[in-house]
Amino acid sequence: DRVAEALAGVDWEMIFVDDDSPDGTAEAVRKMAQDDRRVRCLQRIGRRGLSTACIEGMLASSAPVVAVIDADHQHDEQLLPRMFELIEGGDLDVVVGSRYAESGGIGSWDESRAAFSRLATRLSRLVLKADLHDPMSGFFMIRHDAFVECVKAGVSGVGFKILLDLFATSPTPLRYRELPYQFRNRLAGESKLDTNVAWEYVVMLLDKFM
Repeated sequence: DRVAEALAGVDWEMIFVDDDSPDGTAEAVRKMAQDDRRVRCLQRIGRRGLSTACIEGMLASSAPVVAVIDADHQHDEQLLPRMFELIEGGDLDVVVGSRYAESGGIGSWDESRAAFSRLATRLSRLVLKADLHDPMSGFFMIRHDAFVECVKAGVSGVGFKILLDLFATSPTPLRYRELPYQFRNRLAGESKLDTNVAWEYVVMLLDKFM
């Protein structure tokens, strides 16, 4: 509902990618889709992972421009129209919602998570082909054709930082702009950040570095 309100006047579709979660997400989305054909459910059984979920969801879209946004309300959906306006201008491939650009923020993160984010951002410089303030962002919009070129070039799909993967893999430098936003508190659910996620991030960096 929040996205629909933010994108009033824009022709959009929304694909929920669900890794067969036990909380009834897929059933709830299918019920929603019966009343609104712009909504679809992509349920994956036997496969898990945020990056691959994003990849499959974007490949399933027929839109010339696609966006990645979490379903836990931490990302600011009010930024979507401005992102779309900038992409439509024709001079950009990607618009990133940035927590670290001027006037952006990380909300009420505790110091340990903030420290992990800062370390991960510094490590990303090993493989990054752009001077992004927030390469760890999970909130961005990209032209579909630019995204497909990155996938064909060998996006790893490892871990949960798909934006960094795209920038590190793109065969040509992606034209981008960052828009600041304030990271909000999670409405429901739990963070996926754990030692396994951290290890997957290191594996992805090594893959791109090599």
